[in-house]
Amino acid sequence: MAADPRFFEVTGPHSLAVIAEVAGGRFEGDGGRLFAGIGSLPSATPDQVSFLDNRRYVDALETTRAGAVVVDEAMLERVPAGCVPIVAKQPAIGFARVALLFHPPAPRRPGIHPTAVIGEGASIGEGTEIGPYAVVGEGASIGPDSLLEPHAVVGRGVVLGARARIHNHASITHTIAGDDVVLHPGARVGNEGFGFTTDPASGRYVTMPQLGRVVLGDGVEVGANVTIDRGASLDTEIGAGTRIDNLVQIGHNVRTGQGCVLVAQVGISGSSTLGDHVVLAGQAGVAGHLTIGSGARIGAQAGVMKDVAPGMDVAGLPAKPARDHWREVAALRRIAGNGPLTRMETAGAPSAAAGRNDRKQGRD
Repeated sequence: MAADPRFFEVTGPHSLAVIAEVAGGRFEGDGGRLFAGIGSLPSATPDQVSFLDNRRYVDALETTRAGAVVVDEAMLERVPAGCVPIVAKQPAIGFARVALLFHPPAPRRPGIHPTAVIGEGASIGEGTEIGPYAVVGEGASIGPDSLLEPHAVVGRGVVLGARARIHNHASITHTIAGDDVVLHPGARVGNEGFGFTTDPASGRYVTMPQLGRVVLGDGVEVGANVTIDRGASLDTEIGAGTRIDNLVQIGHNVRTGQGCVLVAQVGISGSSTLGDHVVLAGQAGVAGHLTIGSGARIGAQAGVMKDVAPGMDVAGLPAKPARDHWREVAALRRIAGNGPLTRMETAGAPSAAAGRNDRKQGRD
């Protein structure tokens, strides 16, 4: 199914030669053949381009009607007759670039809408678009070529680097952000952290001032309705290139390394530290003041109660080495007479990798 032009920019048609060049791949045949768009393997038509990056969907490749498909060398013989293989080392990356060729981001419309509110001393970079009812606080700095959608709020003194995208109804306060930062709709960055103490005389809770900031590295992407608390006395730091899915909660003083992936409904308690390229699968929870080493992967719904070594895969509640967890689950099934674990039950363990592949492949 082609992308709906009511919602997405559409260009083309584009020649096979141009498509292959953008994908970083090679092909044989008529480089002048024209293609009108992209599609998934099951739905693509002869004038569309598709891709395969997961062997689980090789059956869909063998029956696809796509006119061209981006694949790696190993899948070359599985491409059906009449479909032109574009052989690339990284098919998913190549296809992503082809998708952007046909459907580039909507162009900026630089300027400030008459209903927007711009605080005194705020700096707005050249080429920036500020939409209806957006608010920019006093002394805030917005980098060039940025976008603030309707009702976006950038608080007093906030610094956003170049090409920031703050989508509708997102808010950001008490934050220093690098370039290419994205906040999806409803995200809340810089909120007051969940810090309080108890007054023994009255038994009432007394809020501790939250005097830190949030620091977002270059290329951080924050999903819809995510909340990131500012630090209490230290900063909350999100490392460059980190991707945060929808509905994630990050507590005060949390620090993540570069390129972490936090999948939907993850919760990270205050003052925990993640190394580089840590993956937390959906609904995983991390207790406070813990350290998760670089390259560790935390399985879906796992509850992390102690430090995790670099490169370790853990699963379960409480979280333990993934092999131990699944060995225990298998033993319980045998005791209950339910037979061995199925491939489907273990396919996603211990990380979000299987889910990412499903989304990446763009199945109908």
